[in-house]
Amino acid sequence: MQSKFAGMMRSAAVLLAAAAAFAPGAAQSWEPTKAVEFIIPAGTGGGADQMARAIQGIVAKHGLMKQAILPINKSGGAGAEGFLDVKNSAGDPHKIIITLSNLFTTPLATGVPFNWRDLTPVQMLALDNFVLWVNAATPYKTPKDYIEAAKKAGPGKFKMGGTGAKQEDQIITAALEQGTGAKFTYIPFKGGGAVATQLVGGHVDSTVNNPIEAVAHWRAGKLRPLCVFELNRLPYKAKVTDKMAWADIPTCKESGLDIDYLMLRGIFMPAGVTPDQVKYYTDLFAKVVETPEWKKLMEDGAFNLTRLKGKEYADWVAREEARHVALMKKAGFIAGQ
Repeated sequence: MQSKFAGMMRSAAVLLAAAAAFAPGAAQSWEPTKAVEFIIPAGTGGGADQMARAIQGIVAKHGLMKQAILPINKSGGAGAEGFLDVKNSAGDPHKIIITLSNLFTTPLATGVPFNWRDLTPVQMLALDNFVLWVNAATPYKTPKDYIEAAKKAGPGKFKMGGTGAKQEDQIITAALEQGTGAKFTYIPFKGGGAVATQLVGGHVDSTVNNPIEAVAHWRAGKLRPLCVFELNRLPYKAKVTDKMAWADIPTCKESGLDIDYLMLRGIFMPAGVTPDQVKYYTDLFAKVVETPEWKKLMEDGAFNLTRLKGKEYADWVAREEARHVALMKKAGFIAGQ
């Protein structure tokens, strides 16, 4: 009799638990029910593209999601194509976007009807550095050597290659010109991979590419880093070439160029998603950043490891937007200026 009564009690407990789970207002953990589109508002081969595809590989290798991640490049209009896609997908939790500083530069430079507040901030994954690169076959060993040569050659004689127009690379180029009196001809390309290739081929004289976009060519002895646009030297001390580590590259400030610039590598979702849906992705990225593959990517690409989420992330983005307004006004890059 006692056994039968205990069985009835267990059955009742199971039914009560099930009823509670499906009761109105019960907390349900959300997860994707179909493949997640991972929008890349940039061309192939660049830093954003490489990071998004690295995340896809890590998630698949370690089984961190039941559904697939599908990276999709939408670089049209300096990334506006990708941003507008996500803006117009309000409430869709099966779409995320990796952002770089074109989150600010594209709407400011083009007037496209988009602002980062049209999206939901999820996670800052890292900040990306910029390095002043030259072809290793040239004689320039320091930023001073290069700038003096550019000035001696005359306005516009030296070509600076970069990703897109009125975006990060050209903003840094404008700051270099304002700070030194050198004048470059800025030549835009579609992605950071193409920018590095153009410098290797001698079609431009310098670039301010991200580390991850040029590291393979540096390792192969084709490119030379002159300085990094960081406040402090990079912390990575493992040798990249037989002679140099990332930590051996001087900052541009210590080299006499009073310029620093870091670029966002962050994740947003469409507007109108729920806190549970945002939490799913922040939990996912918390697992991604603990993998050995991610840690290797961070070192190979010499990333700044700052990571933010929630209000801290949104506040950082708001401050960075204001900084870009000031930088772009000074350079004359604001639409209609």
